[in-house]
Amino acid sequence: MSHPHPELGPPPQLPKGALRVVGLGGLGEIGRNMTVFEHRGRLLVVDCGVLFPEEHQPGVDLILPDFTWIRDRLDRIEAIVLTHGHEDHIGGVPYLLRERADIPVIGSRLTLALIKEKLKEHRITPVTVEVSEGQHHQAGPFDCEFLAVNHSIPDGLAVALRTSAGVVLHTGDFKMDQFPLDKRLTDLPGFARLGTEGVDLFLVDSTNAEVPGFTTSERELAPAIEQVFRTAPRRIIVSSFASHVHRIQQVLDAAHAHGRKVAFVGRSMVRNMGVAQQLGYLRIPENLVVPLEQLERMPPQKAALVCTGSQGEPMAALSRIAGRDHKIRIAQGDTVLMASSVIPGNENAISTVINGLTRWGAHVVHKGNAKVHVSGHASAGELAYCYNLVRPRNVMPVHGEWRHLRANADIAADCGVPEDRIVTVDDGVVVDLVDGVARVTGKVRAGYVYVDARSVGTLTEAHLTERRTLAEEGVVTVLAIVDAETGELADRPDFMIRGFAHDETDFAPAEAVIAATLAAAAKEGIGDVHQLEQRIARDVGRWASRSFRRSPLIIPVVVDA
Repeated sequence: MSHPHPELGPPPQLPKGALRVVGLGGLGEIGRNMTVFEHRGRLLVVDCGVLFPEEHQPGVDLILPDFTWIRDRLDRIEAIVLTHGHEDHIGGVPYLLRERADIPVIGSRLTLALIKEKLKEHRITPVTVEVSEGQHHQAGPFDCEFLAVNHSIPDGLAVALRTSAGVVLHTGDFKMDQFPLDKRLTDLPGFARLGTEGVDLFLVDSTNAEVPGFTTSERELAPAIEQVFRTAPRRIIVSSFASHVHRIQQVLDAAHAHGRKVAFVGRSMVRNMGVAQQLGYLRIPENLVVPLEQLERMPPQKAALVCTGSQGEPMAALSRIAGRDHKIRIAQGDTVLMASSVIPGNENAISTVINGLTRWGAHVVHKGNAKVHVSGHASAGELAYCYNLVRPRNVMPVHGEWRHLRANADIAADCGVPEDRIVTVDDGVVVDLVDGVARVTGKVRAGYVYVDARSVGTLTEAHLTERRTLAEEGVVTVLAIVDAETGELADRPDFMIRGFAHDETDFAPAEAVIAATLAAAAKEGIGDVHQLEQRIARDVGRWASRSFRRSPLIIPVVVDA
């Protein structure tokens, strides 16, 4: 098994007829999935998703893949292939289409409907190509064949790419549920057929590679959901991913069976369920779903709400309800059903929401105390089954943190794939398929690109460091009036302190520090205001760290007297 090395440089020129594979996201992380294939001078993008920020990234709305490697070759992109409609696979598409709006977007019916709705917000009308399982589509030198896979959203697709360099099979996100709610099975005969034909490179979903056995079927959740609706004494509030059509269908069926009306809460929930109903993926009994205003006038034992916020997102409906920042108010005896898993990194946020809801009197049913969620990803047994079915010549685990990628690689090795044919890599590492062998050949830029309100890519790690310092350490503004002729303080400095557990008088000893800094600068002939401010920030910061064992952000303002 190969792995990235810090000394990796830019990749060499791609040999004639070879295939280059570069993951710009989704390798070593859950989210931001984007894989670029290069062959005969043309590019094909599979998925273009976002990563959601964590607590140490304050103010960030979304995190995008870095398009730097393809930016000067946008005209060579044949298409964007979308495997399914989750945000971590489609959320970055609007930002790529901002750079070239006419790139064809290929996907299934529901996936394209969801991306079209998203693009309306960006005022982009995409060029789309609708495909379904069993179909082929030629995109330049890439012959794309699409295969059905089941996942936690309808209409998921795996894609097989036939090129003169070999056959690549990308699973997308998948599992092998034998009793899916929509009766749409993962196309294992198609996987086997490709295996017989010969798969030169197999890109495989790694999310559940550490989980033994087979993933539980969606059908097995029905009893737990039904029990909630049968026993809840007052209102029921269900939180789920806004794309989980199957789960929402189960909730609607239970509500209908127990005589409750339902209202959707949250913009993305209302939008996605509207799209799913319009296309026939969601079956809503007549008069079951009503506006929130109407539901609020009904007896609480006849009401159910379906909302966003299953991951503790600060601006989502459930978080705002828990924080008393929403017109929906929890009352004693309400039941909250959190029908979702925990995405790594969101544990603290979800715990905060559960505590907030419980504080106001809600009974919270979640994965920790009831069987109300199953994963949408294949577990270790399913992955082994696929390796034995496909018998790939080379394997590249995708979609997962490092522990998931490693576990997936171990399964491939146990199933007989030679270890030197398993490439386990980070974002940006270049893998070339040459003469049937996949090898690491270099690395390209693949860092985080932050979306901060209307700003895309201008927020840096330095800005985030400042934000964290402001939040955790406070800020001290130092106003120093300096005599232009002598370079000395013309008056005592002022200290303006915010978010720091000390007052201005505690900083009196820092006057001597500033005076010494200015004297040293004058001795070196330094009188530039910006340079003086940098030195004051450095020296006062060091003094504060020694004196208070804290490191507030120091903002010096030097005024030339």
